[in-house]
Amino acid sequence: MKLQVQGLAFSYEEKKILDGIDFSVKEGEFVSLLGASGSGKSTILKLLTGVLKPEGGGMAVDGQAIRGISEKFAYMPQNDLLFPWKTILENVCLYGRIHGSAEVMRREAKENFSLFGLDGYEDKYPAQLSGGMRQRAAFLRTALCQADILLLDEPFGALDVITRGEMQDWLLSMRKRLNRTVLLVTHDMDEAIYLSDRILILGQSPARITGEIAIEEKGRTREWLYGQGELRRALHRQIMGETKA
Repeated sequence: MKLQVQGLAFSYEEKKILDGIDFSVKEGEFVSLLGASGSGKSTILKLLTGVLKPEGGGMAVDGQAIRGISEKFAYMPQNDLLFPWKTILENVCLYGRIHGSAEVMRREAKENFSLFGLDGYEDKYPAQLSGGMRQRAAFLRTALCQADILLLDEPFGALDVITRGEMQDWLLSMRKRLNRTVLLVTHDMDEAIYLSDRILILGQSPARITGEIAIEEKGRTREWLYGQGELRRALHRQIMGETKA
């Protein structure tokens, strides 16, 4: 198993936020954490990155315990966090500059600009790009990190509906090429259905994993997604605590 989380617990100002979170993710799997706003989804990612410290439980990657900040994870937040005074190429190569491999990463970034739909924008600045293009740049920066697992924290949540749909289509097309294990946090049921191998439902208070749904469809399209009304209703019932998987 690539990632294992067992008994994860966390409190904030004496209020229990997470209590006994258990789940696992296989190598190369795309798993979404789905739940209502404020259910603790983003907190789980911050615990994995080491930004927050758990009060109980543990995490392991490839069977090795993870404590504190780890290079096993690359984290992408909702906002692109591109530096406005740096070019797009400079922004996506920040990891390399920090870790002393700037030239190697610069070469690798240039090789991937076309794949990420950014060809010709290497020397542009963030203000010159659309919201979707800035998110692709942020995604390229995340993908260039030498990390086994990508942690995506509502990466398209700040975009308008049309651009968000375009970015979801793009990410779906990129999945095999990325060849990474992905944990996505979202409150968008359609996004979770469209992109995931499995969906984990986060519910109750304090939060626990209350359900799990596997998505078997291989040939996913927007037309297929529009026909998933029953699955959408099942997810909604689970989020609202009406049923369990």
